[in-house]
Amino acid sequence: MREYDVVVAGAGNAALCAAISAHENGARVLVLERAPEAERGGNSYFTAGGFRFVHEGAEDVASDIIPDMTAEERSKIVLPPHSRKFFYDQLMEVTHHQSDEDLANLLIDRSRSTMAWLRSHGIRFVPMYGRQSFLVDGKHHFYGGVNIEAVGGGAGLVEAEMARLEKLGIEIRYGSALIGLVQRPDRVVTGVKIRTPQGYSEIATKSVILACGGFESNPEMRVRYLGSGWDLCRVRGTRHNMGEGILAALAIGARPFGNWSSCHACEWDISAPPYGDRWVLDNFQKHSYPLGIMVNINSKRFVDEGEDYRNLTYAKFGREIMNQPRRTAIQIFDQQTVAMLRDEYRIKEVTKVESDTIAGLAEQLELDPAELEKTVSEYNAACGPEPYNPAILDGKAARGISPPKSNWALPINKPPYVAFVTTTGITFTFGGLQINTSGEVQDMTDQSIPGLYAAGELVGGLFYENYPGGTGLMSGSVFGKLAGESAAAYVGASDKRSVA
Repeated sequence: MREYDVVVAGAGNAALCAAISAHENGARVLVLERAPEAERGGNSYFTAGGFRFVHEGAEDVASDIIPDMTAEERSKIVLPPHSRKFFYDQLMEVTHHQSDEDLANLLIDRSRSTMAWLRSHGIRFVPMYGRQSFLVDGKHHFYGGVNIEAVGGGAGLVEAEMARLEKLGIEIRYGSALIGLVQRPDRVVTGVKIRTPQGYSEIATKSVILACGGFESNPEMRVRYLGSGWDLCRVRGTRHNMGEGILAALAIGARPFGNWSSCHACEWDISAPPYGDRWVLDNFQKHSYPLGIMVNINSKRFVDEGEDYRNLTYAKFGREIMNQPRRTAIQIFDQQTVAMLRDEYRIKEVTKVESDTIAGLAEQLELDPAELEKTVSEYNAACGPEPYNPAILDGKAARGISPPKSNWALPINKPPYVAFVTTTGITFTFGGLQINTSGEVQDMTDQSIPGLYAAGELVGGLFYENYPGGTGLMSGSVFGKLAGESAAAYVGASDKRSVA
C-alpha cells in the first residue's frame, strides 16, 4: 500500500488549508472525509464565510485581499481599520482574558498574511454588504470587525478550496472516518485507523493532521460536557462532527485543553431541522436582535440585546436561550427597524407572526397578552432620548429596567409588529486538544506527540464562554496552514534522519 507523508482528517476549511499547505511544502497528502461527497465541507460549508483579520482599512484590503475592488466601490464604503490591538482586545474581552496567549497571538499575527495566502490560491473575497454594514448618507458603514467574506459564503469557500485541491492533484477519500491512531513504541504516529461503509482498515503515514471538527453533532458528548438538555439543541451545520478525532487523540494520551463545558451557539429558527440544511445554509440564524427585544415564553426579557455589537454577543446569547423555558426566545420588532433586518429574516423557511397590536402578537404566539404588553410598555418607557445610529455603539439606552438595553433602544411603538420564534443552534464546541505554536498536539506530560498535528474546531484554548465573530474560519485557516507547514517539515526532517 502507498505510504503518505501527511494524512489530513476532515474536509472543512481548516483541513483543506492544511492539505494545500502540506502539499505546497512538498508532502504527499491524503485527505479523509467522514461524510459522503454530497455532504463534504464540514461546518465551514454552513457559515457565512466571514473572516476577522488585521488590516488598515479599505485601501489596504484592496491591495491584495480584494484586488478586484474598484476605486468607485472603495469610495462608497467606510471600512474601519482592524488593528492588531483591536483584534487582541476584542478576543480577550469576550473570553474574559482566558484565551491562551500564545495561540491568540499566533492567530492575530498571521491573520492578514493567511488571507493573502488564501487569495493566492484562488479564494476570492468581497465586503459583507448585506450582513455587516448599514447604509448611512449613501455609504456602506461597516461595523463589528468581521467585514470581509469569501465569495459564495462558506459554501463558496469550501468549493473554491476543493477546486484548488483537485487542481493540485491532492487525493480525497469520502466516507472515510478516522477512528484511531497508530503509534510505534517510541510514541511516533505511523498511521491511522479508519472506518468506511466496507469495514475497517489502516493507512500508513508519516504524520497526521486532525482537522475533523469538534463534538457538536454528538448528543451524548454534548450532554456529557455541556450539560443537561444539550442533547435537545439543533445543530447548525454538519451531522458528521462526532468528536472522533478528539477521542482518537485522547486515546493515545493527548492533553484535553480549553473550555469543554462551553460552545458557540446562536439564535436559530425554531422550525429548523435537527442538522444543517445545505440549501438554506446559515439563514436559519436570526441575528438582528439588537434592533428589537427578545422575550421568553413567559414574556420576560432575559438579556441586554444592545450590550455590544452582535458579533460579540450572539454566541453567548445562543447559550442563554438554552436556559429559557422550552429553549425558546421570541424576537420582536416594529416598523422602525423591520426594513433593517438582515436578509435571513426574509427567507420562506421562517417562523414569523405579525399583528397591529402587541396583544394580537401575543395571542398568535400563545403568550399571555397582558404580560407581553407590560414588558413592551416598561421597555418603551425606559428608552432614552439619545440619537439612534445602528452602525455604532450609540449609547441610546433603556435604563431603569432589568435587564437594561445599552444601545439601540428604540421604543417598539410603530405597528404592525413582527415577531420571530427562535431556539438555540449549536455551531461548534470550544474544548479540544492542546497544541503548541507549531501546531503539534501535546500529551499529558507536555511533550509533543511526534507526527501528530491539529487545526480547526478541535484545537482547544482559543475560545472561552464566548467568541468574536469571524475568528472561527480565520483560526481554521491560520492553524491549518501552520499544521501543513509543520507536518511537511517534520516529514522532511524524518526522511533526512532515515537516510543518515
